[in-house]
Amino acid sequence: MRLLIVEDEKRLAVSLARGLTAEGFAVDVVHDGLEGLHRASEGSYDLVILDIMLPGMNGYRVCSNLRAAGHEVPILMLTAKDGEYDEAEGLDTGADDYLTKPFSYVVLVARVRALLRRRGTGTAAPVLTVGALRIETAARRVIRGGDEVALTAKEFAVLEQLALRAGQVVSKAEILEHVWDFAYDGDPNIVEVYISTLRRKLGASAIRTVRGAGYRLEAK
Repeated sequence: MRLLIVEDEKRLAVSLARGLTAEGFAVDVVHDGLEGLHRASEGSYDLVILDIMLPGMNGYRVCSNLRAAGHEVPILMLTAKDGEYDEAEGLDTGADDYLTKPFSYVVLVARVRALLRRRGTGTAAPVLTVGALRIETAARRVIRGGDEVALTAKEFAVLEQLALRAGQVVSKAEILEHVWDFAYDGDPNIVEVYISTLRRKLGASAIRTVRGAGYRLEAK
């Protein structure tokens, strides 16, 4: 899943990005409201973490502009303010959830995962079952034939993208877009490395290569 963080406190933004990347998310970070609006409007994000007090354009306006333009991406608002009015205003502009600083990182991750599970389209259910594979998205666990398979965060993220569209072809570009961040400019063949690793762990026939198109997770 690909996340956008719009937060002008750079140390906090970097800390959140590192933590969420370690959880297996692809994370982009911007520090200005106008840039956040542009990136959220143009990018393909699964969730936006949006601070309220931002230079250029505040979070309320970013949120309301996104909703007015028809963007339905889940938005988790962050603010140092504390009060019912602020929460009501944030939710009235179209935010899906609200977190007041200072907050627990564990709580933030739980809110992010809850919003992704509640999202109306294309979201992972708490458990995905593909043949003998059981993929527990909240617990980040993979069970194959009754045995747990140890995966790294990136391996899990690649598998999750394939499982969300099990039986369908998922292109290398789509995997890069949702598992690696916007700034990634390395070798796109990194996807093949992770596919190879997943085949070793899940079985060579679990993921089929469709030449010139991408990869398909098979129900075995």
